[in-house]
Amino acid sequence: MLKLFRYLKNYKKESVIGPLFKLIEACFELAVPIVMANIVDIGVKNEDTGFVFRMGGIMVLLGLLGLACSLTAQYFAARASVGFGTALRTDLLRHIDRLSYAEIDRIGSSTLVTRMTADINTAQSGVNILLRLLLRSPFIVIGAIIMAFTISVRATLIFLVIAPCLAFVIYKVMSLTIPRYKTIQKTLDKASLMTEENLSGARVIRAFSRQKDEQKEFAEDTDELYRLQMMAGRISALMNPLTYVIVNLAIAVIIRSGADLVFDGSLTQGELMALVNYMNQILLALLAMAILVTNITKMQASAIRINDIFAVSPSVSDSGSSPVTEDKFAPAVEFRGVYLSYQGSGEYSLEDISFKAARGEKIGIIGGTGSGKSSVINLIPRFYDCSEGSVLVNGIDVREYPFSQLRRKIGIVPQKAVLFKGTVRENMRWRDSGASDEDIISALKIAQAYDFVMEKPDKLDELIQQKGKNLSGGQRQRLTIARAFVGDPEIVILDDSASALDLATDAGLRKAISELGKDMTVFIVSQRISSIKNVDRIIVMDDGRIAGIGTHKQLFADCGVYREICLSQLSEKEVSEIG
Repeated sequence: MLKLFRYLKNYKKESVIGPLFKLIEACFELAVPIVMANIVDIGVKNEDTGFVFRMGGIMVLLGLLGLACSLTAQYFAARASVGFGTALRTDLLRHIDRLSYAEIDRIGSSTLVTRMTADINTAQSGVNILLRLLLRSPFIVIGAIIMAFTISVRATLIFLVIAPCLAFVIYKVMSLTIPRYKTIQKTLDKASLMTEENLSGARVIRAFSRQKDEQKEFAEDTDELYRLQMMAGRISALMNPLTYVIVNLAIAVIIRSGADLVFDGSLTQGELMALVNYMNQILLALLAMAILVTNITKMQASAIRINDIFAVSPSVSDSGSSPVTEDKFAPAVEFRGVYLSYQGSGEYSLEDISFKAARGEKIGIIGGTGSGKSSVINLIPRFYDCSEGSVLVNGIDVREYPFSQLRRKIGIVPQKAVLFKGTVRENMRWRDSGASDEDIISALKIAQAYDFVMEKPDKLDELIQQKGKNLSGGQRQRLTIARAFVGDPEIVILDDSASALDLATDAGLRKAISELGKDMTVFIVSQRISSIKNVDRIIVMDDGRIAGIGTHKQLFADCGVYREICLSQLSEKEVSEIG
């Protein structure tokens, strides 16, 4: 938890002023019983109405000053805690952005979202309460005991007995509830994850009529959550009755023993009232400490979860890399004996992958599901690092490139079309922020997206909703393809990016790609023979290995895997034309 306090470094003033004003408020609060004692012992006793009003005015003033101090402390504590949360959230996102695909795959996006939201909010709330109560509550307890000593040493002995009893009860209740609250938090995470799965997979659940099964499973989790919360709630509910019983017994003892002191003249009635007030202050301060410790415990649990993410180091990093000088005569992309094993997997996903892609060459990659197609192209922009061998771009190992220089050369279209809330123009400028409208229109034409964009009322200024929800699947896919071509990248990777396109649009896209300049190397990953049969060369993947490299005609004749794929997709006429 202490590691996170560094995010308060820009809020040192607020972190000091907040607790300081809470201490000042506590001083005003400790003075109130003394003023009340004077009202009873002097004003009421002597029937001095003016003194009573003056002392009453002082009590009102102390209350107002205490309120002002409390509001001031809350303001600065809130500023510090909100600033803490903002700085922590920003730094955590920055750290997550540095993680490679391997770490994100292992941790899981839902876990990262929980850390970014619920855990940081808990830590932020903990800091707020910490700044307000950490010094105030112990100060009130100690201050009340000291003030009671100044009134009556004998009566204060009761305080010294009762305060540890109260502290023990609060400690015991908390020691029983805090572990349960940790279990509740884990169960709540599970319920949240199930909710997310049900919302994201609503269509699939309904398509298979599995609503009742999901509801039953969710009900079992929520019933467990209910049971844990009720158990913790019952134990926690004992705190107030037990502490109030102890305090009331102590007050009864104070009044009884105080009565004797009043009768023998060693204690006044006002002082006895002050002692009762100080006992109540001790009770409220200890209850506040219980709240503080509970929140600190929750904060600590969240801090551990947050620090677990910070402790994850990216397996792919460009730290220490500087811009490289490329070999203009080298192949655009070259794989040399590449092996790839994902984290946590004891087997290779890719084995002995070697090939060269010349500048301007159009390369198709095809194979069955799980054959390693996407794994191959993910090594080019260095989303993963190969376990053995090397991947070269323009004659330089990708591990020597700074990310900015390497990925500036590459335009990528992922399998899942991802668009962001904003205009068409803003989405198209993700690869090249300075792209002109002419550059964007040229890319839209390549992707066969020009016509439908120009039909929109606002054309390039048409607003795209989050995740492109106001577009069809094919439209989203065409825009992601267009985005990859903006800025004339040297290498374009299309990872099964035409799956939502109709045959005519797919044919138009293939024709446009074939007419691209000689300096742009294009990798087309596809399940369709029709999408890649006219490229310069085709790489056939089978179970993580290269089964064949060549043209459509060569592979049909020499590669059994490719021939099998062709026979499953092409008509007899198309097959006969190959021969």
